[in-house]
Amino acid sequence: MTSTLRRRPAQRRSVERVERMLDECALLLDEVGYDALTTKEVARRAEVPIGTFYQFFHDKQGLVRALARRNLEAFLQRVVQRIQQARPAHWGELADLTIDEFVEMKRTTPGFGVVDFGEVLAAPGGPAVGGSKRALDETQENGMVVAERMRALTLHLVDAPASPELDRALLVAIEASDSVLKLAFRADPAGDPNLIAECKKLVRRYLADHLPPLPEQD
Repeated sequence: MTSTLRRRPAQRRSVERVERMLDECALLLDEVGYDALTTKEVARRAEVPIGTFYQFFHDKQGLVRALARRNLEAFLQRVVQRIQQARPAHWGELADLTIDEFVEMKRTTPGFGVVDFGEVLAAPGGPAVGGSKRALDETQENGMVVAERMRALTLHLVDAPASPELDRALLVAIEASDSVLKLAFRADPAGDPNLIAECKKLVRRYLADHLPPLPEQD
């Protein structure tokens, strides 16, 4: 993926400053929303000079894109841990735990309800007010990037065979679940449990119809 940073922090102090700015960005997104978010306030709350902000980020759009990438990495790490613990026996179980982790991050991770993997929402669930469909990578839409990362993770952890069918099925499942989960969080700030259950049912049935069973786990 292409970089959202003007330059990468090399020293520990710089890394900590960038992380503080991302942390404060996430908190401010929850507090004031995207439109009222300012680089000046992020820098003030992160206790860094505004010039330091612009050493690493072009503007607030670049900051939010960096937050989206950090969110994606955190989500994938959590899914990896869940797969390793649960060792899913079929695609339905894998889909359920992936959706559960996404919902949990929507409920508990600062800023994730406004910007998860790139698209900026006016409120949890939408509508979109900013960001970019290519916030994670300038050459691919966000859903494609997430699908590719999920594919790599899946092939590594559950020893599933690579195939065009797997690529297509994961992309469709991700795009479909994204739409239904947005609906769930529009209906209820905590995520409507009935709609979340319907999302799981939809994805389980779709994957069962389009992918072979997972290999047996040792």
